Amino acid sequence: MEIKKTPKADLQNKKGLLLEIGLVISLGLMIVAFLYTPKEYRIVQPDLEYGVVEDVMTDITRQQKEKPQPPKKIEIKAVTTVLKIVANDTKVTTDMSFLEFEEDIIIEPVAVEEEEIEDDQPFLRVEAMPTFQGGDLNTFRNWVQKNVKFPQIALENGIQGRVVLSFVIERNGKLTNIQVLQTPDRSLSEEASRVLAKSPVWAPGKQRNKAVRVKYTLPVEFRVAQ
Repeated sequence: MEIKKTPKADLQNKKGLLLEIGLVISLGLMIVAFLYTPKEYRIVQPDLEYGVVEDVMTDITRQQKEKPQPPKKIEIKAVTTVLKIVANDTKVTTDMSFLEFEEDIIIEPVAVEEEEIEDDQPFLRVEAMPTFQGGDLNTFRNWVQKNVKFPQIALENGIQGRVVLSFVIERNGKLTNIQVLQTPDRSLSEEASRVLAKSPVWAPGKQRNKAVRVKYTLPVEFRVAQ
């Protein structure tokens, strides 16, 4: 025998409605639970517009007024000394004795020794010019031309020309202060200076029968024979 139910008694038809009622009741319970949360668990947002103001207590002191001091007395004294003006012909008397100034004062002359000042600057012309091996500057030039050697580096590069040097004959006849005034190449001037540095001793020049320094200028020719 088949059991039959009426459509009104079938709960499957009310399933959707019951689900909606259950959801509403659950949501309401959750809202109520949040509303009744204890205070210690609540987060309060502080007011950030106002800062913490600390009261600072300052002692108020009163400055004691200094008692006014009595004004200092200023004394003005008049000068009582009177200057007596006398005529030009009036004699002036004094108690000072001038006997101690009557002793004879002896002034001894001081002997001044004249120092002989030597002029260290070399001469260009003197009364007796220096001599080289009994001859003059031309004799020395010939000696230089015989002893000078044409530098190999200058020959290879085709360098030739005139080297002008200056030197000084000292009071003892030695040749010093060799200076290069003009040169076409360093190799040529070094060779000419080397030969002058080996010069024998000269007979020094004299001025007023006294040996002096004499300065010479000497050109040295470096030429390649054609």
